[in-house]
Amino acid sequence: MARRKVLPLKRRGEERTNYRKRLALIKSGKPRVVARITNNYVNLQLIEYNGCDITKNTYISKKLSEFGWTYSKKNTSAAYLAGLAFGAICRKNKIEEAVFDTGVTRITQGNKIFSVLKGCLDGGLNIPHSETRFPSEDRIKGSHISEEMSKKFDELKKNILDKYAKE
Repeated sequence: MARRKVLPLKRRGEERTNYRKRLALIKSGKPRVVARITNNYVNLQLIEYNGCDITKNTYISKKLSEFGWTYSKKNTSAAYLAGLAFGAICRKNKIEEAVFDTGVTRITQGNKIFSVLKGCLDGGLNIPHSETRFPSEDRIKGSHISEEMSKKFDELKKNILDKYAKE
């Protein structure tokens, strides 16, 4: 009788899923804020685990165009604004707290992923975090790129909070 060969998990081999980290997040019992930065956009999802993953809310930085954001949809400022809108949407849907899932993203000081986290916190979500990792305020506002972008950022931040506070 031939013995079957047990293959390793496919997504682990492709370095797309860290199962140890995922299990620790699931064991917390809180919904996960999953943030992924692609080549063009920042994607955010609120996922609850109840035997299987259930996506409750989704936000993609492409929707920042609705507010008049004409700059890149994947830079640090766009990541913050997407997180802010997502946090406000979650707060509106009576979701108070969650854990932040960075996936296999390399964790470095001032990474865009922490800009997303800061946006979610400012939007009203309660997420355990350390403030030492956040990018500087000038970097989040886009002051290092242009003064015009910084002004647009402040205007957009106010519009996003106003829109989701009313709904």
